[in-house]
Amino acid sequence: MQARYAGQCSACAKRIEPAAEIVRSASGKAWVHAACGSAPARGAAGMDTETLTVPAGTTEVFTDGACRGNPGPGGWAWAVLDGAQGSGHDPATTNQRMEVRAAYEAILALPGPLVVVSDSTYVVNCFKNSWWTGWRARGWTNSAKKPVANRDLWEPLIDLVEERGDVAFRWVKGHSGHPMNDLVDQLAVEASHHT
Repeated sequence: MQARYAGQCSACAKRIEPAAEIVRSASGKAWVHAACGSAPARGAAGMDTETLTVPAGTTEVFTDGACRGNPGPGGWAWAVLDGAQGSGHDPATTNQRMEVRAAYEAILALPGPLVVVSDSTYVVNCFKNSWWTGWRARGWTNSAKKPVANRDLWEPLIDLVEERGDVAFRWVKGHSGHPMNDLVDQLAVEASHHT
């Protein structure tokens, strides 16, 4: 089969050009170059994104966003197990904007291979399902042919992830008792109260 749009190969993480020969990955969940068809799906970091086999030395960073009202005052936060963390606020924002901002700020602050762990399917699925490749191919419109919401935040985040090539994303259920997810939630809520 030939690709109709530009995209990203789930096996080698390189660009799929329109009209390139593509096949479904071994799991059937993603598109890959025909030559990569038997390889496991890999994210930008070369990490196996289906089982998330993480290379040694990779930092796991938890991110979250919060908003008091939606829209309203908001906060974002990130934290890693060794205690490094960051947070910030926006006086007038939305929860989704804070989720994207949290991921961006974490990636900007932390060097080396990263796994961004978020309870936001909005953030995780953008990369896991390569939404961003379609957005770019369609001139920053979504599949409904409407402008991509929060493009001003998505564009620098996507550019940074693509430029670095060592970032993967994983979803965690929010408010489920996971200590690191609970910590970044608390930090983001606290940041939303700053004026």
